[in-house]
Amino acid sequence: MFSPPVNAVDHAIESRQSMREFLPAPVPRATIEHLLEVASRAPSGTNTQPWKAYVLQGASKEQLADKVCRAHDALRANPELAAEYKEEYDYYPEKWVSPYIDRRRENGWGLYGLLGITKGDKDKMHAQHQRNYRFFDAPVGLMFTMDRVMGRGSLLDYGAFLQNIMVAARGHGLHTCPQAAWNGFAKIILPHIGAGEGEMLVCGMSLGYADETALVNTFRTPRVSAREFTTWLD
Repeated sequence: MFSPPVNAVDHAIESRQSMREFLPAPVPRATIEHLLEVASRAPSGTNTQPWKAYVLQGASKEQLADKVCRAHDALRANPELAAEYKEEYDYYPEKWVSPYIDRRRENGWGLYGLLGITKGDKDKMHAQHQRNYRFFDAPVGLMFTMDRVMGRGSLLDYGAFLQNIMVAARGHGLHTCPQAAWNGFAKIILPHIGAGEGEMLVCGMSLGYADETALVNTFRTPRVSAREFTTWLD
C-alpha cells in the first residue's frame, strides 16, 4: 500500500496539542502578527471574516489574570455567584450522552491522573483549573471576539481561523492551548481588552514556547480512527 511522505503541513497538524506549561521566552511581535495574517486566510461564509483578536502581553496579561483568578476564587467560595458568570453561547451540550461523555471523562481522568489529582481533591483541581487563567505562564495571551449580530455559522468560520493560528504556530516552533475556560468571565474580560458593546467572547488562547520537560505536557489526547467516523457512499 502506498504511504505518502509526511510533509510539513501534516507534521504541524499532528504535532499540535494543547500545552499547559510554557517557558517565559518572549514571542516577537512580528511573529505574532505573521501568525494572525496567515490565519486570516481561513474561509468564511461570503468572506465575512468575523474574527477579532486581542493580544495580551506583560502588564495587561497579568492584570487580567489577577482579575479572573479573584473571580474564580470568589465563585468557589460562593457558588451562587455562578449566575453572574454565564457563557454567551453553549459550548457544551446541556445533557451529555455517549460517546461524548465517555471521551470527556477519559480526558479528565487522564490529565488529572497524570498530575496525581484524585477525584475528591478539590483544592488541587481548583488550582490546576486556575492555571487556565494564568495562560499556563505563556508570554502571550489571546482573546477572540466576534460581533453578536453574526449567526452561528460564523463560529464554524472561527474554528478554521483558530486552527490556522495553532497550525501556523507549530511551523515557528511555538505551541498553543485554545481555552474555552475563559468564556464564563466575559463580563471581566471584554472591558479589560476594550471590546465594543456589540462583541461577544469566543474563546482565549495561550501562545508561546512550550516547556517540553513539564510533566503536564506529556499528556496527549487520543483520537478516534477515521474509519469510525467516516461513511463511504458509492
